[in-house]
Amino acid sequence: MGGLFGKPKQSRVTEQDKAVLQLKQQRDKIHQYQQKIELNLEKERQLAKRLVKDGKKERALLLLKKKRYQEQMLKRTDGQLENLEKMVSELEFSQIQAKVVDGLKQGNESLKKMHEMLSIDDVESIMEETQEGIERQQEIDEMLAGGLTDEDEDAVLEEYEKMFGEDVQLPDVPNEPLPQVTEPQEEKQKPGRTLVEAS
Repeated sequence: MGGLFGKPKQSRVTEQDKAVLQLKQQRDKIHQYQQKIELNLEKERQLAKRLVKDGKKERALLLLKKKRYQEQMLKRTDGQLENLEKMVSELEFSQIQAKVVDGLKQGNESLKKMHEMLSIDDVESIMEETQEGIERQQEIDEMLAGGLTDEDEDAVLEEYEKMFGEDVQLPDVPNEPLPQVTEPQEEKQKPGRTLVEAS
């Protein structure tokens, strides 16, 4: 019913497909013709041998001439078969080439669309934004890690020099030995049961 009310479906069979099919059919017909000739050749060879044995030389010569003619026909059909095979191969290869070219064409169109979506200016601005984001993240990481800026490090060095630049008097270290301290020993509990007060 779809054919009555809907659009007729477009056939996927191309003219090249039809040509390849016709060539293959012709090839098959030539194969059949060759098989028929080969069978006839064998029959006529056997018949010519019998005629020679029976003493009928003229008929045997006539059959051999006919056999020779059919052998020449067989050679011609071989040439035709070879031409058909070449033609089929060339048609099939040209179909493949057409598909490759079509694929390349579609690929180029897709690339053009992608290039239209991303201009070089857009890519450069994205790269700049990415670099700025990386630098900002590094600053944040340094702050969180307690890293000091160059100014902070200079200030610390200046303070250090002030502290140790002055003659600071430290107390002398005593020469006497330190007294030994003994620790009180705790009562050793016997291993085993421990009494717990009930409440």
